[in-house]
Amino acid sequence: MALTLYDAFVPSCRQILGGMHGVIAKAEAHCTEHGIDPAELVEAKLADTMWNLPWHVRSTWVHSAYVISLLPTGEFSPDFTELPGDFSAMKTKIQRTLDELAQVTPEQLEEVQDKTVGFVLGGQRLMEFSGQNFLLGFSQPNFYFHATTFYDILRMKGVPLGKRDFMGNPMAR
Repeated sequence: MALTLYDAFVPSCRQILGGMHGVIAKAEAHCTEHGIDPAELVEAKLADTMWNLPWHVRSTWVHSAYVISLLPTGEFSPDFTELPGDFSAMKTKIQRTLDELAQVTPEQLEEVQDKTVGFVLGGQRLMEFSGQNFLLGFSQPNFYFHATTFYDILRMKGVPLGKRDFMGNPMAR
């Protein structure tokens, strides 16, 4: 059986988001165990010119469930509004993203895989893609970048994490 766009995108997003949920639980436990103010981790960045933890959580939503909701419109513009400001809000954002992805069907993505999708930033249509190329060549790399950076920030701050934490539950047979 051929791999569908749905198969190539949605299950792996759900897997990594599940891992992020577990990573947050470990971060909370680390703060409690070591008397660290959670805000210290929430506001952490890998570098001064990079975004903090909440930005990366929102961006995993933007480049998964949100982008899928916008593909039928033919335009994608990143959402720069609400940031989840603490661990509880981050868990809620991740769970809502998982819930939204659970509603996506293979047919939905099949319908938009050849549709032209414009990347719009600051009111300017900067690039055009097919729906498939946008998901696999733009959103998927961004999704993994932000999920990885989220993990890396917490690892840098001393949260005891390993690769298995990042991966979540692999898609077994």
